[in-house]
Amino acid sequence: MAEKRRGSWGEGELYDALCLLMIGACCWIIGAQFHAFGTLNHFILAHGLSDQLMLGFFMGLAMIVVSLRKSLKLRLAMRERDATAARAEAVARHDALTGLANRRLFLEAVELSRRATGAEPSSAVLLVDLDRFKPVNDLYGHAAGNAVLCTVAERLDGLLPARGVAARIGGDEFAMLVPLEGGSEALARLAQAVIGSIAAPVLWNGNALRVGATVGIALITGEDVDAEVVLHAADLAMYQGKKDGRGTYRVFKSAMDVELKARAQLESELRAAILNGEIEPFYQPVVSLPEQTLIGVEVLARWRHPTRGLLAPARFISIAEETGLIADLSYRLLRQACIDARDWPAHLQIALNISPQQFQDTWLSERILAILTETGLAPNRLEVEITETALVQDLEAARATLTSLQNLGVRIALDDFGTGYSSLYHLRELKFDKLKIDRSYIDTISMSEERAKLVDAIIKLSASLGLVTTAEGIETNASVDWLATQGCDFGQGYLFGAPMPKSEIDTLVSIDPEVAKSCLAA
Repeated sequence: MAEKRRGSWGEGELYDALCLLMIGACCWIIGAQFHAFGTLNHFILAHGLSDQLMLGFFMGLAMIVVSLRKSLKLRLAMRERDATAARAEAVARHDALTGLANRRLFLEAVELSRRATGAEPSSAVLLVDLDRFKPVNDLYGHAAGNAVLCTVAERLDGLLPARGVAARIGGDEFAMLVPLEGGSEALARLAQAVIGSIAAPVLWNGNALRVGATVGIALITGEDVDAEVVLHAADLAMYQGKKDGRGTYRVFKSAMDVELKARAQLESELRAAILNGEIEPFYQPVVSLPEQTLIGVEVLARWRHPTRGLLAPARFISIAEETGLIADLSYRLLRQACIDARDWPAHLQIALNISPQQFQDTWLSERILAILTETGLAPNRLEVEITETALVQDLEAARATLTSLQNLGVRIALDDFGTGYSSLYHLRELKFDKLKIDRSYIDTISMSEERAKLVDAIIKLSASLGLVTTAEGIETNASVDWLATQGCDFGQGYLFGAPMPKSEIDTLVSIDPEVAKSCLAA
């Protein structure tokens, strides 16, 4: 305990002062013993103050040293404190991974620009959101994702004009504050340069990682309420770019805000509709060619909206995919379709399209099997349709899922064949049961000889691989005759019937096949 007290005392300022006073006293004693003060002693002795004055001199000198030392320590401590505060402030205002400004610093910069701007805009915000970034993280890990983020940050910083600010404002979202020099054309060139730069591959551990970018632009004016409003406007413009196909840029317009609010309302209503069973399966007939006898149906979603009426999938499926509601929606549709199909003739199949997001679920086959088991529908009566979009993210995962489904007895169809960029590759690598020729080819076979040749080539390719083909979007008897002559196996389209509710399809499947054939032909 005594040692602890001595340690505490030794660290105090009083201890330092006493030490220096003792040193001063020792200096005086040594000087007096060795007669080091010389002439000064003779002068002072005449006044009789030599010992007292010299002692006081050395004690005063010691106190001056104490004061100087304390002042120096305080100054050093203040400098260290200021440096630490500056480092902490820099950390608090910059992104730790990329070194760019963070959201807080960026908003401060935007606010300063807004306050310095009049009615005419003098600067703009570019909100940059990465496309296809999640697959990079999923396939290669977070280290690869971080490498992409750092590279994107470097490229944005390299494109940044003088007096501009680049920031990472969260996740895979970046932003740039740039002066509006050169007008809208210069701003458009910058946005295109950003998109082109980010699209260049990022080399990482021998892999070429590819992402894209969609850019939203908002001009800053003094009429904006604050920086958050400017950033929100850029976000709305970016969302419009995503909606228009990604890899592009859009400039904010006030109509976008109205549209986003309407979309948010529809999204809220969609969540409730799925829970309340307002979205139901409709069934479009699929027939054999050339006989035109019913062999199955494709399951299509229809939303019986309480105020907007019957809504087609184009109005809500994309929202379901973007919000993660698509899986719940699809499984509910499948369950109801399986229940409906139990009362139909056993040879009739049901076909359901599975979204790319669902196809990334490693438990997809188990979930489908659970629904088949629950409803009692034989697996060989189900056909799952997938598009090439579901395959490009992870081919090996796709192969495993397809094999698992086929092992259950479920058939697999490649939907919208001819619209993807790697169809032949996927046909070679994966085992399908059917090809569905996209309606865009069928619509024009009677008007374009080149299109007709392409459809003929697809049918022959499918036959050579042992696959059957279904032509979508058939609307004329001339198309039926031509497709049948070329060897197409099945067809669907408005010529054979529009998507219909359960009550109508029940009537169709319950009548005599020849009568049903006449109904379809009519």
